[in-house]
Amino acid sequence: MNPRALIAEDEPLLAQGLKNALALAWPELQVIALAPNGIEALRLAEAERPDVAFLDIRMPGLTGLEVAAELADRLNEGEPVPCIVFVTAYDEYALKAFDLAAVDYLLKPVGAERLAKAVERLKAQLAAPKEGLAELVSKLQKVMGAGPMDAGRGPGAASADATLKIIRAAVGNTVRMIAVEEVCYFQAADKYTSVVTRDAEVLIRTPLKELLAQLPQDRFRQIHRGTVVNLAEVAAAVRDDAGRLSLRLKQRKETLPVSRVYAEQFRQM
Repeated sequence: MNPRALIAEDEPLLAQGLKNALALAWPELQVIALAPNGIEALRLAEAERPDVAFLDIRMPGLTGLEVAAELADRLNEGEPVPCIVFVTAYDEYALKAFDLAAVDYLLKPVGAERLAKAVERLKAQLAAPKEGLAELVSKLQKVMGAGPMDAGRGPGAASADATLKIIRAAVGNTVRMIAVEEVCYFQAADKYTSVVTRDAEVLIRTPLKELLAQLPQDRFRQIHRGTVVNLAEVAAAVRDDAGRLSLRLKQRKETLPVSRVYAEQFRQM
């Protein structure tokens, strides 16, 4: 059977351009769908199980990295794992993260020569024994471990001057001032972010991605696409019978699931 591919790109002209270029470089490849955003890309990847997924790094809803991480978290051991190629406008410095993780990528605008090389690599991967879920997770861990790669920024952490110290949250007619170290975890909630302390929960309008870049890197860690936890509030990391990891908190009853891609940082707990 001919290999099947998904293209996720929010710019229609770029999506169609890549599809046309692939038709020339790899006539046997069947492009089964063009996803206009990250959420649709994840839905299609789950439903159609393509052999190859070309994921734009910056898309509405979910980034290409988030789509790959969420897909890896939803797959079960033994299920087919797609070959993933990230399509990105990042400069050469940021692309070092992909090189270190042995993840293929295409730099916009995609040139015919570079695409031909990617096609040859993909053909070799598809002809060889299938990459497993563990290998995909390992690659994504290396890429994401290089630092934030969203909103047009390359790898790196926020400067000390940009570190957030106080959260201002409107509660009725009152503005509550919450010290960052008092927060147990942050959780994305639609267009808001839920700020959870030991005894309360409030909503703020700042997106979680924007908050993450301002939080102290030695204290707060992302554990899922929509969750950032205060490590000082973690009591234990626990695995269930299926091997899924979750965190128990010191002062809260709920447990927090940890995505496979972020689980490595709790391996010693």
